Amino acid sequence: MKKFIVTVNGKKYDVEVEEVKVDVASEKKAKEDTAAKNASDASVKSKQVEVKNEVKDGFSINAPMPGTILDVKISQGQTVRRGDVLLILEAMKMENEITSPYDGTIISINVSKGASVNTGDVLLYLK
Repeated sequence: MKKFIVTVNGKKYDVEVEEVKVDVASEKKAKEDTAAKNASDASVKSKQVEVKNEVKDGFSINAPMPGTILDVKISQGQTVRRGDVLLILEAMKMENEITSPYDGTIISINVSKGASVNTGDVLLYLK
């Protein structure tokens, strides 16, 4: 056990931390397994997304939080660049810009001005 004094918001706390010894070979194998799993997960995510409206070969842009769509800044078929504002989402009386995570073309827009959305709802598809 190692003891530390940690200061949080001006208050000091005594903390005991248990040191865990790990076999270097098994730690290396665990890191390799994690890297392999992450690589396979990435390949799964990059495959086609099966969606409604018969949209194929697209990536969904999801709502990061519940709120109301104040404005739709794009139209179907429009080409967008990474960082372009796609939608304005009002949440907790704040206007949040939903931006494009990468360059692409708008395949489908699943929301309209005034629509209420929940966290994770698909707002649009980008190819």
